[in-house]
Amino acid sequence: MWMGKITALILLLFTGQAFGLADPRNLKNTVFTAKVIRILDGDTMEVLYQNTPIKIRLAHIDCPEKRRKQPFGNNAKIALSDLCFGQNVTIQAQKYDRYKRLIAVVINSRKQTVNQEMIKKGMAWHFKKYSTDPLYAQLEIEARRNKVGLWKDAKPTPPWEWRKPKPKAFFL
Repeated sequence: MWMGKITALILLLFTGQAFGLADPRNLKNTVFTAKVIRILDGDTMEVLYQNTPIKIRLAHIDCPEKRRKQPFGNNAKIALSDLCFGQNVTIQAQKYDRYKRLIAVVINSRKQTVNQEMIKKGMAWHFKKYSTDPLYAQLEIEARRNKVGLWKDAKPTPPWEWRKPKPKAFFL
């Protein structure tokens, strides 16, 4: 009987649940604080939580591709870095995507919602395929109207179009 209780206590201590800490392997639908340790691109970062690195994909937005050299891709990465790199941020986690990144809303140390700030700066599109939030739609409309960031271009290509495979040239 007492062995079972000791085993349960050890398990609680090991997972951090005895101290109210979330399991860093499953953080969906949780709110936690972590330090931003790496910016991968305009909508993806890595945070350190309980000594565990966790990839975060910003919810509601899609940024130009850095990897495939899309215009404004590098600008978006710099903008995200300026908003939160090295800071302790609040992560409002939602779910995991197919790449095992945690989809989340991020609040920086200045109490700014980073996801929204990226749209305001013209560094992201509202990702309507995965978000129906009217606030993000409105922020994009305002950024377009003000020709901020990527909206300076006459016809910027959305990242979901940029990622589509390009047809190979065929020569006879």
